[in-house]
Amino acid sequence: MIHETVDVLDPDLYLAGAPHDRFEILRREAPVYWHPEPAGRGFWAITRHADVARISRDPAAFCSGRGVFIEDFPPGDMRDNPDVMIMMDPPRHARFRALVSKGFTPRVIQRLETHVREHVTRLIDEACVRGGCDFASDIAGKLPLTVILEMLGVPREDQEQMLDWTMRFFGAGDPDVGVTPEELNAVLHNMNAYAHRLAEERRRAPKDDMLSLLMAAEVDGQTLSYTEFGGFFNLLLTAGHDTTKNLISNGMLALIEHPDQRRRLLQDPSLLPTAIEEMLRFSPPVYYFRRSAVRDTELDGQRIAAGDKVVLWYVSANRDEAVFRDPQKFDVGRTPNEHLSFGMGPHVCLGLALARLEARVAFEELLRRLPELELAGPAVRLRSNWVSGVKSMPVRCARPAG
Repeated sequence: MIHETVDVLDPDLYLAGAPHDRFEILRREAPVYWHPEPAGRGFWAITRHADVARISRDPAAFCSGRGVFIEDFPPGDMRDNPDVMIMMDPPRHARFRALVSKGFTPRVIQRLETHVREHVTRLIDEACVRGGCDFASDIAGKLPLTVILEMLGVPREDQEQMLDWTMRFFGAGDPDVGVTPEELNAVLHNMNAYAHRLAEERRRAPKDDMLSLLMAAEVDGQTLSYTEFGGFFNLLLTAGHDTTKNLISNGMLALIEHPDQRRRLLQDPSLLPTAIEEMLRFSPPVYYFRRSAVRDTELDGQRIAAGDKVVLWYVSANRDEAVFRDPQKFDVGRTPNEHLSFGMGPHVCLGLALARLEARVAFEELLRRLPELELAGPAVRLRSNWVSGVKSMPVRCARPAG
């Protein structure tokens, strides 16, 4: 069978975008596919929408607590931190999620719109003064980083350090970033140490920010330990920045590469909400997350043993022919659009309302003020099979800001 030669693990395959032709073969011929792993024990590649959704909704059978990355890490590696919420399983996960969920409700997030718009306007102004910018870092990157750091209560003078840490974390497999496993662990330890310093400050003098809320919060009658607080901080910082950066940069690139869809959106701005969902489907910010089988089970005729790694490929599920009509087409008016880019089940993305708000406001202003924004050079993608990141995306402002 053709699928016996299919590789979707090699990060070099993703330098030109996700290898959709390979995922199409797997969906058709082997939707539950045992994938060899040169430096590991192998994993099940789950590529159909229905299977990804089913596993996501069943943490009792497919847990997160044994790792969310494909790799198995040695004991003590910070990438397998049990105090990070994405690696928790029920009931602990639900209790910890409840601590911060009130800060991410649509009603709370909506209050940020004016402030987010001010940031977008400033970033566009700065780009237009220069005649262009690196869209990925100067607009798509700076907007969500600024917003999440303000929500957390991180001092402005520390923002460059936060940016460096998140870039090293998400770009660890890219040669231009050049982070060894030891250096990556050092980055995560430094983030934890920084979080602990902020935690101590908030214990002494609470402020009106999310960090103070976390320090006052209780789980089962106890406040968070320093390691639990550090896990929250690392997750909110990295997820609150990089995934939204990827949404905005991938979305802008899709509009540039599909000028007919950009014209359609310019002519009918009411399509923007569906356009953002299509950006998420077409180029999900995260390609996959892993689960582990809790017990022996069977899926689509394949016997999965307890302890086996099960990898949920959202990037493939989002183009499942059984769910999406003409799935390879970028369609800003696509509806319905049941993409899985925010996950599903208990681990559905906590910050989805914030990401949607930031993307909506960003594209409202970008389309209004820079309707002819164009590339000034090739967009360069991150070498990663985990995150769909754009490292650099030089653009010129084809029309002065209005």
